[in-house]
Amino acid sequence: MAPQKKDSPTHSLLAGTIAGAVEGAITYPTELVKTKVQLQGSKQYALQGGHIYKGPIDCVKTTVKTQGIQGLYRGLTPMLIGNAAKAGVRFLTYDTIKAKLRREDGKLTMPRMMLAGMCAGVVEGGTVVAPSETIKTRLIHDQCMPKPKYKGVVDCVRTAVTTEGVSGIYRGVVPVMARQGANSCVRFASYDTLKQLLISQTGLRELPFMYSFGLGMAAGTITVYATMPFDVVKTRMQSLSARLEYKGSFHCAWRVVSEEGVSALWKGATPRLSRLMFSGAIVFAVYEEVMKRLR
Repeated sequence: MAPQKKDSPTHSLLAGTIAGAVEGAITYPTELVKTKVQLQGSKQYALQGGHIYKGPIDCVKTTVKTQGIQGLYRGLTPMLIGNAAKAGVRFLTYDTIKAKLRREDGKLTMPRMMLAGMCAGVVEGGTVVAPSETIKTRLIHDQCMPKPKYKGVVDCVRTAVTTEGVSGIYRGVVPVMARQGANSCVRFASYDTLKQLLISQTGLRELPFMYSFGLGMAAGTITVYATMPFDVVKTRMQSLSARLEYKGSFHCAWRVVSEEGVSALWKGATPRLSRLMFSGAIVFAVYEEVMKRLR
């Protein structure tokens, strides 16, 4: 337990921020594709003339063909800033709460891991993720329209605040907090459980980079399928047409299921799996490496 005592909140924040920035820059195109695929199911999207994609691969091909490679990075700035900030807040909150919940013998039970992870996700969702993902989603939605109206990130934020008030960039905050809480609950509990199992089997005190990478990939895969419905509702609630279609998160979920079927709650799972599988691997591996150097 000696290494555990050396970890400080500052180290957790710094390591998490660096890990989030690295992960966001590498995996962003899969996030863009996932968001585009999720948006196209609503009626307003079709009425506004939004492009309809046959699937993730067609989405990539069409985006590159019509907008160039840079089209796959539309909305990257708010996502990158938000990803770095949310990962920093997430690891800081998780490590802090986890330390408080440890038993006298230093061990942490699965329910306590899940509680710490859920708290970390709710905090990051309400403080950082909601505004950054609202902006990202609107920029991507706008990109799918016949005549895009936003000139960039600043123009998107200015328009949202001017027409809807500050609450405009916090639209969908409830499903965002629910999704992030569920994500972190499942991801951290999966990763830490697998990590403890591996350490007990190998006798290692610190995991090599590739071990952390593999465990993070496994945790990301589990997280995708366990939390996909929250992600679909979050994306719909942050779309440009959300105010015209949905009265709230529960109404949104009901509309999706009643109009498109239960399977629609897992729409975009393939590109999200591509992202979270590798984002989990990258985030945990980079975090562990940075923490080793900070200790």
